[in-house]
Amino acid sequence: MIGTDFPGKGKVAVLRTRPETVVEDVGRLMEMAGYRQALPQDHETILKVNVSWQTWYPGCSSTPWQIEGVIQELQAAGYPRVIAAHNDTVVVDSRAGEFNNKHRYVTDKYGLENWHLYEPQFEWVRYEPKEPFLVLDRVYPEGVYIPRDFYGRSIIQLPTVKTHVFTTITGAMKNAFGGLLSRKRHWTHSVIHETVVDLLQIQQDIHTGVFAMMDGTFAGDGPGPRAMRVHEKDILLASADQVAIDAMSAYLQGFDPMTIDFIRLGHERGLGVGDPDEIEIVGIDLKDIPRFGFVQEDTFASKGQKMIYHGWLKGFEGVLLRTPLVPWSYWASNVYHNYYWYPFVGRKRVEEALDTKWGRLFASYGNGEVVMPGVDPGEVQKMAVAGAVATGGALFLGSRLLGGLRSGRHA
Repeated sequence: MIGTDFPGKGKVAVLRTRPETVVEDVGRLMEMAGYRQALPQDHETILKVNVSWQTWYPGCSSTPWQIEGVIQELQAAGYPRVIAAHNDTVVVDSRAGEFNNKHRYVTDKYGLENWHLYEPQFEWVRYEPKEPFLVLDRVYPEGVYIPRDFYGRSIIQLPTVKTHVFTTITGAMKNAFGGLLSRKRHWTHSVIHETVVDLLQIQQDIHTGVFAMMDGTFAGDGPGPRAMRVHEKDILLASADQVAIDAMSAYLQGFDPMTIDFIRLGHERGLGVGDPDEIEIVGIDLKDIPRFGFVQEDTFASKGQKMIYHGWLKGFEGVLLRTPLVPWSYWASNVYHNYYWYPFVGRKRVEEALDTKWGRLFASYGNGEVVMPGVDPGEVQKMAVAGAVATGGALFLGSRLLGGLRSGRHA
């Protein structure tokens, strides 16, 4: 509904912040970025919350102060109805995540509805594109289905500043990945850059307004969006242009935005501005913010996934990820992140982060407690063995099935 010629195109607001003022700074930043022009006040507004892990890990998911600042600003400005929207994934429980990340405390405090879009009361309808897709029509030849309730409402994406194993960085554009695609969204990982561009095209067609408020108080580099190194960067970004805000996040992290395919493609298709030289920055001079020098890395799990999407296992992609064998991949990811990486690596980083100014602010929300799941080392060993057996079994069965299919063709 907003098209590609929208208010605030090519403009990004950036501010430094601190815990004592962050909620008010979010509202001030939204004003600087022109949210009132981007989001019609006579339409309802969806906040697309980011839950990249049901466990709290700094920089991984939307922050409670990010959500609170946006809600306060919208309600003070008289926006009629604000709704928090969540998606689950095959490896993340959004119901647990909204509590462990203290999102639910904030949304309850301000009386928001919480939509969990995968639950049966939400209808998903076939979307008919106005312009040709880059890839989604080929990934989903039966049609692309999106939530009916997204039509005719504005949306604010709530990402964080972080790297990603598949897209170098992740931000506003990829935050639509969960909201607009069903649990089969992993089918798009081999063409993920083109996918998020197609999703921005959908957003601009179905929503009455599009905006993004990005939190960089904690930021993460390395193998994001979960197994990251944690940094305090004390910044906030806001924009009506999802390509531009992702480009500036990439720039600050230390990357060349136009070498990241989804940013470049969004720029070339006119969906936003991805070239930093063409982006108007308000709020702070970028010269006052040293670039972060972040790097994108892989986990053991993502290396295996990339073998399937782009490497020597590419021929097995359909068998491994689109047949009844697919649960092996969920199992492997769950074992790696929740039974190995978090207990042995991540938990120590969380404890250190809780001793920072932003960690103390996080802990202050709700009842003051922070859920840090622990796993018995013996149980970890059992899960690791089971995961290895499941992975090996899936590859063996997949190879046998593929061999049978090939033999059938030659018979």
